[in-house]
Amino acid sequence: MKASKFTDAQKAFIIKQAEGGTTVAEACRKAGVSTGAFFNWKKNKPV
Repeated sequence: MKASKFTDAQKAFIIKQAEGGTTVAEACRKAGVSTGAFFNWKKNKPV
């Protein structure tokens, strides 16, 4: 399986940006990640 090019800290930062008022599409575009990957990260985020 291919390793992610984003660290857990980077994933958390992108998720927090989207939760903080930036649209999901804008946060994903700035980070260079697909919205599908974003929602997978959010779904699998540790509690």
